[in-house]
Amino acid sequence: MILPKRLYVKTYGCQMNVYDSARMAEVLAPLGFAPTSEPETADMVVLNTCHIREKAAEKVYSELGRLARLKRARAEEGRRLTIAVAGCVAQAEGEEVLRRAPAVDIVLGPQTYHRLPELVARIVRSTGGSIDTDFPAESKFDHLPEETLTNVDGRGVSSFLTVQEGCDRFCTFCVVPYTRGAESSRPVASIEAEARRLVALGAREITLLGQNVNAYHGLEESGEVCSLAGLLRRLAPIAGLWRLRYTTSHPLDLADDLIEAHRALPALMPFLHLPVQSGSDRVLAAMNRRHGADDYRSLIERLRAARPDIALSSDFIVGYPGESEKDFEATLGLVQAVGFAQAYSFKFSSRPGTPAAALPGQVPDAVKAERLARLQAVLNAQMLAFNSALQGRRMAVLFERAGRRPGQLVGRTPYGQWAHVAAPNDLIGTLAEVEIVDAALNSLRGRLVVPKTVARFAEVGA
Repeated sequence: MILPKRLYVKTYGCQMNVYDSARMAEVLAPLGFAPTSEPETADMVVLNTCHIREKAAEKVYSELGRLARLKRARAEEGRRLTIAVAGCVAQAEGEEVLRRAPAVDIVLGPQTYHRLPELVARIVRSTGGSIDTDFPAESKFDHLPEETLTNVDGRGVSSFLTVQEGCDRFCTFCVVPYTRGAESSRPVASIEAEARRLVALGAREITLLGQNVNAYHGLEESGEVCSLAGLLRRLAPIAGLWRLRYTTSHPLDLADDLIEAHRALPALMPFLHLPVQSGSDRVLAAMNRRHGADDYRSLIERLRAARPDIALSSDFIVGYPGESEKDFEATLGLVQAVGFAQAYSFKFSSRPGTPAAALPGQVPDAVKAERLARLQAVLNAQMLAFNSALQGRRMAVLFERAGRRPGQLVGRTPYGQWAHVAAPNDLIGTLAEVEIVDAALNSLRGRLVVPKTVARFAEVGA
C-alpha cells in the first residue's frame, strides 16, 4: 500500500492568503499530497507569507530555521522534506530567501502558485532550489483545474473568493504593488462559476477578495467591462447564496453604483471595511492616498444615506514619518466624527523598497506607541458601544461551526461579529433569528428565537 504524501501549509496575513493557500493545496493534490495539521508529519511544507505587518520577514526566517532542523532530522531517517516559501515575502525577498535559508527548495510569488507542481517536479529531478517570482502575462486562475476550485478551504459555510489582485494606487507605505503587481481582474463568468460551485458545496456566504477589490473591472461575456457593483448584482441571485461581502477597498474607488448596491441588494451585508489610514490631510498627501479627510467623511455620509444601518471598519497607521501631534489629533477627530464598529490600527513600520522607508522625520517608537494606545482606547470604546447597542435586538445569524461549549454554535451577524448561541448542531449552515443578550468587545452572546432553517436571508432580515 502506497501511503499518500502529506502537505502542511502555514498561512500568514490576509484573507487572500487564506484563499491562495487553499488553491496551492488543490494544485498539489494530483501529485498525491494530502493535508496534515502538523509540519512534523509532512513531506512538504509551504509557508504562504505576508509582507504587510511589522517584522513579517523575520518571523518567516525564524520558522524556516525550525524547519531546517526538521529537514536535517528527516534526512537522517532517509526521508525527504520539501520546503516552499510562497506569497509576498517570497516576491519581495526573492533570491535572498535561498541565501538566508538554504534549506528552502522553492520560492514562488503570489502570481505563480499554479506552477507549483512543475516546481516540485523540478526539485525531484535536481538538487538546487527553484525560484519563480515573475508576474506572468497569463492569469494563474486560468491554470487551476476546474474541479479543484470546488474544494473550498474547509468547505465552510462562509467562503472566500478572489476576484481581483494587485494595486495601482502606490501608497507610499505599502508593498502590495511590488509584491502583487498591477491591478488585474478575473472575468465575470469565471467568478460566477466558482461562486456556484462553492454554493453547491455548502457555502452560504461569500466574501469577494482583492487588494483593491472595488477597483474590480472584469470582462463580461459580451466584452463589456463590469464594475464590482455589477459583479455583486450578477452573484446576488444565485440560489442558496444568502450573503455577500467584499474586502479590501480604497476610498477613491468607492463608485456611485457600489454605494447604490448597498441600498439595493439585500444579500450585500450592511458592513464595509474602508481604510482611511489617517485623519490628517497633510499625512494623507504624504501617503499618496489622493483623498482628504473631508472626502472620506463625504463618502461615509453617502453610504449612510443609502444604507442607514451600515457598520464601518477602517485601518489606521500612527507615527507615519513627519506626523505631528496636530496630525494625530486630526485622526482622533475623524474617528470621533465617523464612529467605527471595527478597526485595525498599527504603528508605522518601514517596508524596504517603499518610498516611506527613506523619508526623514521618522517618529520615535515611544511616541508611536503612546499615540497608538490613545487611538485604540477611542476605537475600542466605539466598538464596545456598537456591540452593546445591539443588546435586545433580533437579527439573522449564519451558523458556521460548533462552539467551545457543548450545545453551543458560533455564527456571524450581518455586521460580521461572532455570536455565540445555544443551538442544535443541525443548524450549522443555516440562518436563524437570534436575540442578542450580551455584548463584549469582539463577540456577542445570543438566544435562539426561531429554531428553523430559513430559505433566504431576506425572509429574516438584518
